[in-house]
This record gives sequence, C-alpha cells and structure tokens, in this order.
Amino acid sequence: MYNLKKLLLGSCAIALLAIGTNASAQDGENTNDSAKKVENIVKGETIVVRGQINYRDRSREIVPTLQYNQEYFQNFEPLTVGDALKRVPSVTFLSDVIEADGVRLRGLSPAYSQILINGERVPGSEADRSFWVDRIPAELIKSVEIVRSSTARRTGDAMAGTININLRDAYALDGGYVRAGISHFNDDKILGNLGLVWGGSFGTGRLLLGLNAQGRRNPKEKFSYRYDAPLSDGGKFVDREDQTDLRNGKDYSFNANYNTPFLGGELDLGLFYVKTDREQLERSFEMNVENGGEFVPIGQTGILGNLISDNKQDVSIKQDNYSLNAKYKKEVLGGKMKFGIGYASFKEDVNDQESEVKFSKPSFSSELTITDKKDEELNSKISYEREISNGMKYEFGYEYNKKNRDILILSNEIKPKLNASARVYDIKTMTPLKFATIPFGNMEAISGGDSEIEETRNELFLAFDGKNNSFEYEFGARYAMTDVSLFDKTVDADLANSKNDYSFFLPSASIRYNLSKSDRILASVAKTIRRPSFDMISPALLETEYGDNDFIGNTKLKPETAIGFDIGYERKIGKRGIMGINFFYRDVSDLIEIYNTGQEGSEGEDTFVLSARNLGNGKVKGIEIDYSSPLDFIGLPNTGLFLNYSWLDSEVRDEFGKRLFNDQSDYVMNIGIVHEIPSIAMSFGATYRKQGDAFSRLVGEEVSTSYSGELEAFVEKSFGKNMTLRFVGSNLLNSEKAETFHKFTTIADQINRNYDEYENEKETAGAVYQLVLRYAF
Repeated sequence: MYNLKKLLLGSCAIALLAIGTNASAQDGENTNDSAKKVENIVKGETIVVRGQINYRDRSREIVPTLQYNQEYFQNFEPLTVGDALKRVPSVTFLSDVIEADGVRLRGLSPAYSQILINGERVPGSEADRSFWVDRIPAELIKSVEIVRSSTARRTGDAMAGTININLRDAYALDGGYVRAGISHFNDDKILGNLGLVWGGSFGTGRLLLGLNAQGRRNPKEKFSYRYDAPLSDGGKFVDREDQTDLRNGKDYSFNANYNTPFLGGELDLGLFYVKTDREQLERSFEMNVENGGEFVPIGQTGILGNLISDNKQDVSIKQDNYSLNAKYKKEVLGGKMKFGIGYASFKEDVNDQESEVKFSKPSFSSELTITDKKDEELNSKISYEREISNGMKYEFGYEYNKKNRDILILSNEIKPKLNASARVYDIKTMTPLKFATIPFGNMEAISGGDSEIEETRNELFLAFDGKNNSFEYEFGARYAMTDVSLFDKTVDADLANSKNDYSFFLPSASIRYNLSKSDRILASVAKTIRRPSFDMISPALLETEYGDNDFIGNTKLKPETAIGFDIGYERKIGKRGIMGINFFYRDVSDLIEIYNTGQEGSEGEDTFVLSARNLGNGKVKGIEIDYSSPLDFIGLPNTGLFLNYSWLDSEVRDEFGKRLFNDQSDYVMNIGIVHEIPSIAMSFGATYRKQGDAFSRLVGEEVSTSYSGELEAFVEKSFGKNMTLRFVGSNLLNSEKAETFHKFTTIADQINRNYDEYENEKETAGAVYQLVLRYAF
C-alpha cells in the first residue's frame, strides 16, 4: 500500500513539473469548459460582503439533488460541516448535545449514508465505515449536495442517500479573504479561530489555497438517576450520578487545488488535510441519595459521606486525515476520456484511562486502553463519455478501490488491594496516595483488538442521459464486485484468517419533467446496498457485550440491499426562491440483525452467545418539505424565510417484535428568518431546529432519546466592500438531551420485563457566542 502511495505522490509531482513547461495554448478542445468555469469565479469581497440573502440553489442534476452553497450557511458561522448540515432537510444526529458528528440521513444509522468529499469517498475511524463530518471545518466548503437517490456513476453504498461536500477549488475565488474570530463558552473560556483562503492565476492555470485553525470546546453536565424498575412499575431508587464532561481541542486544516491545461486536456490536482488534537475529560460522583447529599471529609484529602464512588476518565485523541487526488480529462475520438486516481488516509491514536474509587467497600481500579487505527484507501477510475445524438449521450467506465484497515487496541487494568486507611486519596488526581505511582505493566490486545482488514472493490458502470424537449432522463447500471479478507491475531489460528466475496447488479434511473420554467417533477428508482460493519464480521468472541450475553461476528455476512424510489415536485419562486416536496420509500432486504445462537454464554445459565445474520426485511419511508425564499409577495423583499420539515418512518421486526430502524427520529424540522437593512449595511436573523424522539432496541438494552430545541441568532454589519463583522449566538436555549435506559441481564428477562436497571439521564450544555471578522483582499 505504501508503494502505491509513493506512486501517486510521484505522479502528482511529475505532473506539476510538466505544468511549468506546458503552454496554455494547448488546452485545445477544453477551452469551452474552462470558459464556463471562469464565468463562475467570484471575488473575495463578494464572499465577505454579500449583496443579498442566499437561498437553496436549483440543482442541474437529473438525480434528485438539493444544493446549498457556502454563503447559505455563512450567516450563522458554523465551525464544522456537521454544524452546517443541521440546517438542511432530513439530517439528524445522535451525538452529545450541540455536537454534530455522524450524519443520520433520513434518521438512519450513518452506515446507510455515503459521505463524499469532492465526489470521492473518505475513510473514517468507525467500524461501520462512516465518516464523521465534524472533522471538516465549514470554512473549506464551496457547496454541499444532498443526493437523495443513487446513480450508476457512483458506488451504490447510499441507501439513505449521499452527502457530497465540495471544497473550494481553483475556479471558486479570485483574490482572498481572512476570517478571524473568538468563541466564548459556557465555562467562560475563550478560544480563537483563524482562516485564510486565496485563489488566483498561477503558472499556466489557477491555484486555490486554504488554511484554517480553530479551537473547539463543549463543557457539559450530566445527571443520571437509577432505579431497579420503571417508576410507573413502582421502581425504587438505587443511586444517582452527577457528571461533568468537557470536550476540548484544536483542529488544523489545509486544502489546495490546482487546475491547468495539460497535453491538450485539463489536469486537476487536489490536496486536503485535517489534524485534530482533542481531549475528553469526564468526572462522575455516584451518590446514595436522590437529591442533595454531601461530601464528608476524611483527613485532609479524602471524602465520603453520601458518596458511593468517584470515577475519572481522561481521553486523549489525535487524528490525521488527508487525501490526494489527481484528475485528468481530454477530448478523444469524438468524446471525452476521464482519468482519476486518489489516495486517502485516516489515522487515529487514542489514550483512554478510566479510574474509580469506591467507598462503601474500599477499592481502587484503573484501566488504560490504547487504540491505534489506520485506514487507507487507494482509488482509481477511468471513463469515456460520448454523445450519441442530439440530446443523448452515454458514459461507461471502471472503478477500482482498495481499503486497508489496521487496528490495535491494547488494555490493562490494575486493582490493588486497599485497607481502611487507604480510603484517603488525592482529590485532584483521584488516586489513593499509596498507589499514585503504580505502573500498568504489560498491555495486552483485547479480544478482536489486533486485526488487519483488506477490502478490494472492482466496479463497472454504464450510464445514459439525455433531453427530449421538457423531459430529461438518466438511467444505467453498476456491477460491483467485492473481496474482503480479515486476519485477527487474537483468535485461534484456525479462525484467524477469513475471506468473503460478493457481487451486486445495481440499476438506477432518474427523470426530470419540466412542467414550466418554474415547475418540475423529479423521480428516481435505484437499487442500493449497505455493507456489514467490521465488528459484525469479526471472528473474536466478545464476552458480556450485550448485557450478560456474549457476541461473535459472522465472517460470511452479506450486505443489506434496498429497492427505493423518490418522487418530488419543485417550484421556483420569483428570481431567488425555491420550494419542494419529496416522498421516498426503501424496501430493504437481507437486514443484518443480531440473533441468539443457542450456545451458552460465558456467564453461565440463562446467558447466550449472540451473532449476526442476514434475516428479514424492513421498510423506510418519509415526506420531505423545504422552502427558502424572500417574502416579496407580502412586500418584504429584504426578508428571507427558510423552512424544512421531514417526517420519517420505518418498520423492522426483531425477536422482540416490531420497531423503527434503531435510533431513527420520527421527524426533524428547521425554521429561520433573515432580514437585511441595506441602508445601513446590516442584517440579522435567527433559526430554530427541533429533532424528534428516537428509540433503539438491542439485546440487553433499550434506549429512548429526545432532544430539546436549538436556537441560533446573528447580527452583522458590513464596512465598505471588504469587511464584515458578525456576532453569533448558538444554543441559546441551553439544549438538553434526555435518555432513558432499560437494561436487562438475559434475553428472557428482556422478554418478561424483569429489569436489571432503569436509568434516566439528562445532559445539558450552555450557549456559545462568536465574534467573527471577515476581510477581503
């Protein structure tokens, strides 16, 4: 894999050297394409000082697509792509309060959505292949596309849809701008952020460079109340846990894009890099009273009283994520040949130490877990496109992708014996004084924690698209072949190596019928897949993974498949506004569900070994409405209204009965308003977001989750043509996340509702204020 990376880097370097000697007159047949791109270049002051309110763009794609440019999000100064996506239809999250990491498009698990950067896949740390969008600073965005259906031109891993994040490219900007700001958090800490973007002519082509550094912080509080059964069933209080939770870190990013004529065609080179240093600090006090309570000092450095235990967890996270891409296209044999090669890497190092002191029976324990993950992907693509007749063309091609994923998870726990005198401990380090320097000794790989995965994909596609008067269409198919091999060093030799292969034929078709210049109908049908997560195919036995039940993966799992369709109506309102309504449906087959193998678990009687298999079907459906337009029709041309609402529903059956797909919210809505005062070059606005309740049911645990609403507001003032000052308040309602946990020891207990524990937990976070200055040069 490293040789392939060197080959890619060398190819890019050679291409850059060649560019210096390449005459710009050689662009030949690509002059028209370049001219179209030049028309779209904007000046830096246009981005900094906006002449008008920005609304959703009307996409030119035939596949149902919602498109939003960077200026649509800019008013509220989102720090990350996740923050920006909170404002678009059908995007939900199951993150901690006010955070936005794993996108749940249409309420489904992140594994059902495809996240692309500049049209290319990117690896992430999660076992389900999902990429967390809070890794990307929002300042790098050129536009965001919500692709509701699938197309033969892209891989079919998009059961819920695709989010394509287009970064600023060489044709996005002429000139530059600086973004400098400070953020004030609920704990009175202030962090800064700085961004710089420049674009312009360079050599024979155009170059764009972007730099960004930002501090991120989220101080939260959690309160948990545990009972032996639900209160409605007469449950009795067991204990209470008060927790502080701080997420603190810095993100650094760089992106570059160079586009130039080359050997009679067009060469595009791209680089994207994000570095994250983050810490998560949690401190929990477990109390034996439902309200109040006190810490009674013991000696000078110890506490007891109503305190049952003191738990401290420190997590250090370091991540490096980058991608390199080279694309080339040229007119050949009356058509257009396209070549592309890319390399992407995600590396994560995590140190997680959790320590606990228990006071009722003096004890101390501390566990250290060290995680090292590396995920690399090499991708290459070649395609040929040609017009058949007026209004119709075809494209066929081949795509190759190779993923290498290496995981090493080491852990060790120390439990020294304590006597009564050892109950005195250092309250700051939360370590008994006698054992403050105890080493962890040899670290050992946990079960399933030392593995190598290699996944190779070979995919062929053929697509046709065209136009006949008011009727536009695209149809085609993709044949996807996948080989997966897994080597697990923590299991017996006869189980260590496993292989699996599968192939799918994925047809798709989309149409757009233009009823008038303002009205159009869009429809699509496609077959898509969702690949099994890596933990579901691991041969390692995980003890007490689900309650007291063990779990072992199934190395022969196949992907889930779905036949789905979307049908919608869209209307252009005046010159700038737009509204739309869409209905979607997915019929899912070969659902991956956990089942009972019947084998006795490690905890003995009434516990079992669970596994995963393709079993049963599921259905997903919903209605999506969005509206963004100035209020001209009531005489308010300088006021913009933004509204979207998505009703989400599904059905799946597990061994306990019917339910929604796990953690699918039943709705998500946004409403916002922006008003401009041109005479004094000011504007202000607010937006409110609410996400519906979600429910998850696994063996041993059922969780209900709800979020309160989020309110954001801004006011901005422009100074001349080059500078804007903006003040933004986020989470102004002090959002709350509430979870109810129903916990059971065995499957029989879960069926009979014999509780091991019933817990209510609430998590809150305070407001965040930003002051941001943008200056164009």
